[in-house]
Amino acid sequence: MDKTLKISMKPEWDEIEQMRNKYGDFMRSHTLPNDIIHAVIMVVSELIENAIKYGIFKRENDFVDISLTIEKKIIIIEVKNPIDDSAIPYLRHLDSTIQWIRGYQDPFETYIIKLRQVSTKPQYDSESGLGLVRISYEGKSILDFYVTEDNHINVSAIYKY
Repeated sequence: MDKTLKISMKPEWDEIEQMRNKYGDFMRSHTLPNDIIHAVIMVVSELIENAIKYGIFKRENDFVDISLTIEKKIIIIEVKNPIDDSAIPYLRHLDSTIQWIRGYQDPFETYIIKLRQVSTKPQYDSESGLGLVRISYEGKSILDFYVTEDNHINVSAIYKY
């Protein structure tokens, strides 16, 4: 049985639910427990949402590429999307956020801190910054990213079970 599912999707919000279903079915076919499937599906969703929100899709054939690999006791989720030089401030913010999350031994601490910050923001501020913290705490995943030479960002989350 194949241990990796790779799908390229159009950067459209209404495609996310379809991806959630496909990756959920894939994990179920590997007889993973429901709690793991739900956690990993949340991670997949958050990473796809960030890819759509922060990606630079200028060409018709620009897609969000999603890969999920099931190995012994770990699941690796990778989401890749195109960017350009305008993404540099986002990349800096992403790097500092991931480093901030890693600076705490318990992801629950970052979750509580971020919830407090979000609760004091004005309602019209649409950027909560909660997604990466949710991946770390609720999704029990370790985050990382790199930028390829062809101007794509690859964000990964590793779930250990």
